[in-house]
Amino acid sequence: MPMESKWLNLRLRMKFITTLFILFTSLAARAANPADSLKLYAADNVNIEYVGRVDVSNPMQPRMWAPGVYIRARFKGSKCELLINDQVMYGKSHNYLEIAVDNNKPYRIQTTGKTNIITVAEGLTNGTHTILICKDTETHIGYIDFLGIRCAKLLSPAPHPKHKIEYIGDSITSGAGMDQSTTPCDKGEWYDQHNAYMTYGARTARNLNADWQLTSVAGIGLVHSCCDMDVLMPQVFDKVYLRKDSITWDFKRYQPDVVTICLGQNDGVQDSALYCGAYVKFINTVRKKYPKADIVCLTSPMADGKLNAALRHYITAITTYANNNGDSKVYKYFFSRQYHGGCGGHPTIEEHELIANELTAYLKQLKHW
Repeated sequence: MPMESKWLNLRLRMKFITTLFILFTSLAARAANPADSLKLYAADNVNIEYVGRVDVSNPMQPRMWAPGVYIRARFKGSKCELLINDQVMYGKSHNYLEIAVDNNKPYRIQTTGKTNIITVAEGLTNGTHTILICKDTETHIGYIDFLGIRCAKLLSPAPHPKHKIEYIGDSITSGAGMDQSTTPCDKGEWYDQHNAYMTYGARTARNLNADWQLTSVAGIGLVHSCCDMDVLMPQVFDKVYLRKDSITWDFKRYQPDVVTICLGQNDGVQDSALYCGAYVKFINTVRKKYPKADIVCLTSPMADGKLNAALRHYITAITTYANNNGDSKVYKYFFSRQYHGGCGGHPTIEEHELIANELTAYLKQLKHW
């Protein structure tokens, strides 16, 4: 055999051996690394649940702005990844997400770009697990799009909670200024302390085995919004994108057993007739959307003495008027004290727990849950 043919034959053999080695190494790595065997389940999969105001006009890319919107799923395997796009509002704002896996302590993460593949669980037992992904930051920080989940096997959902609650409010309800675990007050960006998952509303719901929906916007009011905002709650109550009067929400998708209204902090002390008239009108709007719900009017947990006294006066008159005019399912609850130890005078994460404890006890008594 000519020398050139021998060298060619040797090179072919070496190439074949190298190819086999790469293939073997790849298969071995795949067997050792569950990530390589994860299957992608698109966002429109029937086993993925969405709770809260979500724009589903593109079912392959559900879009969510509001704080506290969450995604729930059940899967089998030792690892789980999420595919999430972030609007990156203003070219720099990145949303925070709360991740709760099984009964483990939830943890907060932040997106890093417009497209994100996020490992949210690994090293788990190769059994059945649950995951909940909650949007911690609010409407002002922009939307997130959920594209899907990667896991070994997506399972049918666990049983739904027995009850549903909706919380209408402002920055307090949204969870602003409460979580200083990564960034102290007056440091970083203004939304670095947001944590919708740990708000009084979400905590109260979990205490009562209920789903929750936070219909809330920082700075919003009933007759007066702060911070140069050009919308009021009655204008955006029926919207998915709560910051602008656009994208109509389908109320049939979520019918709560209880609705709480926690507004007034941004309105401040107002003309009594003006404020009470607007409040009564808003209750009538809520009632049309939720004919069977109990509506509970709350004072603001961070109100000072002067505002708290005014809100108690307003709410007493409002609920009495509603009851006397045939709506017996309108109630009032006044928080026991002021909670304002967090950033910008907002309640802290610990104070949200105390607020939740108050509201949980009241709703247990009201609903016999």
